[in-house]
Amino acid sequence: MDEPKHIFKEYWDIFVGFSALPLAIIFHLQGLSVFATLFAAIGIGALAVTISEIAEILAERFGEPFGSLILTFSAVLVEILILFMVVLEAKTHPEVVETVKNGIIATVIVDLNALLGIAVFVGGLSFKEQVHNEDTSASYTTILFVAAAMLLVPTTISIHSDQDSLFNASLIIATLLAIYYFFIFRFQTDTHVHFFKFKKRSRVKKYRREDEEDEDYYFDKKSNMFNIGFLVFLLVLIGMLSEIFANDGVNVFKSFGLTAGFVGILIAFVTVAPELFTAIRAAKNDEMQRVVNIAMGASTVSILLTVPSLIFLSLLVGVDLTLDFTPLQVGALILTILLVWKTTEDGETNYLEGLSHLMLFLSYAVIAIFY
Repeated sequence: MDEPKHIFKEYWDIFVGFSALPLAIIFHLQGLSVFATLFAAIGIGALAVTISEIAEILAERFGEPFGSLILTFSAVLVEILILFMVVLEAKTHPEVVETVKNGIIATVIVDLNALLGIAVFVGGLSFKEQVHNEDTSASYTTILFVAAAMLLVPTTISIHSDQDSLFNASLIIATLLAIYYFFIFRFQTDTHVHFFKFKKRSRVKKYRREDEEDEDYYFDKKSNMFNIGFLVFLLVLIGMLSEIFANDGVNVFKSFGLTAGFVGILIAFVTVAPELFTAIRAAKNDEMQRVVNIAMGASTVSILLTVPSLIFLSLLVGVDLTLDFTPLQVGALILTILLVWKTTEDGETNYLEGLSHLMLFLSYAVIAIFY
């Protein structure tokens, strides 16, 4: 392979991301909202892939569960950036608050159904059964059940109480979620690290990762501090693209008649992209522990950190964001957690379980498009 093609193959995400950024800015300044939104989404997705590549390098150096935490934190920061930019649009378009709420729930559903489903399905086609630490899924499903129950509190209060009571309840729940995550983080990284580590491998066959063939990847040669610094730089660029995506996207989505639920799914896929690629690679390499850590860990962080962050950031910018979700959102969330519990409780997965998650996700997507 000649050098230019080889370089593009290795660094296509950087080329695409850095090309999409100026184009998104130019189209935004010229008032071409459709193109600005499109290139902003492409730029966010491409740079998010770069973030996943760097996060994966750091993950290999730090080991589990810290590696998956680095990746999930990176993805959640992208999620917070995008949704916060949408929150800012609520100052002039109050209806987009519903898009933010849909984005929160959709990200969890995409993580636990689309990401986990695709990875388990792909892995199941290569390996008859894949194994992971059942303590991992048991811990995460317990956390997710409690988090979902906590989100039900403002929703229940909204039925019979006024807006002030709903707002205060949302603030209290957001605070409790943040406190809950503080102890969960300690549980993961200190007192019960062994719950989130790999125990055994199915060893049906071996798979050599394509990216292991190249030992000259630029970020592999760089220090942890450099890679972390570059991650921050990429997040700043994604913040710029997110502002364009939110600003122009509000009008574009409205003009195309897209529902808030469907827009929430689109936003979720943009934020989940880096985790999705990493999870598929891990599944092909018979690393189901990594897949479970990424999918369930990201969902946990998404609820317990994204929700409090958006609530308190909304306070700072003067937007009333409350946690009253629709019956569809709450029902889909609870059904998803139940399915994850049943498919991961025994510490083994197969392609049928992955397909089941995908079917549940596609069913939710149909409702979100037409609801």
